[in-house]
Amino acid sequence: MEPAKAKTGTNTIPAGTVVEADADIAVALSTCGLIARGGFDFLPDEDAPPGPNGAPAKAVLLVGQAGAGAWPHFLAWRERQPAGLANPLDTWARQTIGAVAERFGARAVSPSDRPYLPFQQWAMRAEGLKPSPLGILMHPEYGLWHAYRGALLFDVALDFPQAEKPIHLCEGCLGKPCMKACPVGAHSDAGFDHEGCLRFVRGAAGQDCMEGGCLDRNACPYGTAYRYPARVQAFHMQAFAGR
Repeated sequence: MEPAKAKTGTNTIPAGTVVEADADIAVALSTCGLIARGGFDFLPDEDAPPGPNGAPAKAVLLVGQAGAGAWPHFLAWRERQPAGLANPLDTWARQTIGAVAERFGARAVSPSDRPYLPFQQWAMRAEGLKPSPLGILMHPEYGLWHAYRGALLFDVALDFPQAEKPIHLCEGCLGKPCMKACPVGAHSDAGFDHEGCLRFVRGAAGQDCMEGGCLDRNACPYGTAYRYPARVQAFHMQAFAGR
């Protein structure tokens, strides 16, 4: 059965609508390079965050990107902002997803909201993904080159279909090149050496990482068609390094 359309004029979403397939929301997100990343209905006894009306939300739709599709939209927005704006990408995502939320009667939330919301758990539940050895969720098409920029919370259940469990590509990757490319071994079975990575990329020897992105992430053989361009990776590394 074809899903009902979102009623944009009244800012309501009728119960039973599968939001991920709704053309209006998909178009609204695509105009800024973002995509719906799947969603689910919260269980009745689940500790859900507040929805638009302040009561526990009934459904959540993850919003994010695949590859660098959002980058040109972010740059165009950034040119209109004051110099020295703190956390520009996060600010852009909040404003952009917030505008879509307002249009469709949802509440927008961000991965950087405090207290932190369980975005990674939500993403695994919505798309059936598992973490890679680097901690980034491995997508069967996008590889490691994707991100979640926010989510839309709704006051009504939306009857999302059960997320399929895709093949976890990391399980068949015997060589694990993502664990061998870093000059200081920042990723290991013990976890991520955050401080060791920071010290290296902030020093002269870490220039390749600063300009081209994490060597471990770039060593992954999957999703290379979606690999972020060097300038995008440099932006993220500079933010990571606090520059």
